[in-house]
Amino acid sequence: MGDSASAAVHGGAVDATTREGATANVKAVKDLPLPKVWAFAIGQFGWALLSGIISNWLVYFYQPDQETIAQGQTVFVPQGLVVLGIVTVVGGITAFARFFDAFVDPAVASLSDRCDARSGRRMPFLKFAALPLALITVLVFWSPINGTSWVNAAFLFVTVIGYYIALTFYCTPYNALIAELGHDSKQQLTISTAISFTWVAGTAIAYVAPVIWGGLVPAMGRITAIRVTFTIMAAVAFVCMLVPPLAIRERDYVNSQPTSESTVESLKQTFGDGEFRKFVCSDVVYWVAITTFQTGLPFFVTSLLKLPETTTTIYFVLMTGVSVLFYLPVNLLANRVGKKSLLLVAFVIFTCAFAFAGALGSGALAFLPAMTQGLILSVVGAIPMAAFGILPQAIVANIADASSRVTGQDRQGMFYAARTFAMKMGQSVAMLLFTGVSTIGVASGMGYRIAAVCAAVLCGIGGIVFAFYNERKVLDVLGAER
Repeated sequence: MGDSASAAVHGGAVDATTREGATANVKAVKDLPLPKVWAFAIGQFGWALLSGIISNWLVYFYQPDQETIAQGQTVFVPQGLVVLGIVTVVGGITAFARFFDAFVDPAVASLSDRCDARSGRRMPFLKFAALPLALITVLVFWSPINGTSWVNAAFLFVTVIGYYIALTFYCTPYNALIAELGHDSKQQLTISTAISFTWVAGTAIAYVAPVIWGGLVPAMGRITAIRVTFTIMAAVAFVCMLVPPLAIRERDYVNSQPTSESTVESLKQTFGDGEFRKFVCSDVVYWVAITTFQTGLPFFVTSLLKLPETTTTIYFVLMTGVSVLFYLPVNLLANRVGKKSLLLVAFVIFTCAFAFAGALGSGALAFLPAMTQGLILSVVGAIPMAAFGILPQAIVANIADASSRVTGQDRQGMFYAARTFAMKMGQSVAMLLFTGVSTIGVASGMGYRIAAVCAAVLCGIGGIVFAFYNERKVLDVLGAER
């Protein structure tokens, strides 16, 4: 956002003609009815399921610990710090893929923001990307050689990059619709809450994978059972991702128009918004922390707590169930005390939970049974999980909406692409961090403890940065527009 636009967002005058035109446009379209809100949210279930497969099981599949290898897991790619002597194959591939894709986000956002298709700016992208995204997710786990090989590493490199590009083509336009389908802060929070339910559900189903493949192993063997499990999940995800474009006529509910800005100019204006910069900076650090934790969770269970891998499913289902109980309170409190206050509390709780994870199975917690330690982590982590599932998307929607009303440019896609850019940069750093430190003291699990402590420290830093975000300034603009 330029200096004049920034001044407007921060309490300056807004052109009366722009205000009246924006109001007229809002009145020209219908509010999204609740059944359509849930139809939209089903799309989130689909891509959350695919994202959960990659986030939770890619490292577990390709960089297995000794317990997993003993259960029959094939080692498909060279292990250890074999890339320049400082990075693992899996860490290098996943970090590079996310880093590369982070620069694809603005291009896709610009294409979507400038799209003038009759069916809308966003829905054509959702239709186009659903099938490639589902297919490439399955291919990620389909190494061509049944053994350790650099050919498998090359195949993984190509498919992981393909996965993230396909994900961008679906998620960037999808997320932009949160701000566009919701015509005010309250509606945007409602949509964010609904997609949070389906996000958690999709991620939870991904965590159930060991239970499914465990039942198939006797008939198929471990590797085939895992691949079949992911194929079934991807098919379900594909159907769900098609629901929003088939069930919702975008033009009936969205009042925004294609932008006239180039990709570079749109990106420049987006990052010119001071409040957005504060949010994104905290978001980058948060994603490093949460990705490190999520990637490590299966290893915390098997290596630190010495429990079966299926116990991961038990913990995550518990975490999900408890988290869902907090969705309604989060929604109500956000309207009452503000999104910022709730998210700061969530940062503090997550920081404590990550620190606790670093002590799992150690002498400090020896007075607690291993199963109980995991249960405590699951319950404590559930509360901030609810807040982070709902509030960040709604905050970006508020910022994008305020910018649109002030500048007259509907660049919602670029705001969400910028947020996704931050997420992927954070994830890239996390993959390098986790896959690197996890090689320390493999037999004792020391590397996993270090990763958990790093996540705690980073989460605390993210909370400190977010404390500088001025929510009131953004909401004042939205209030002035109505």
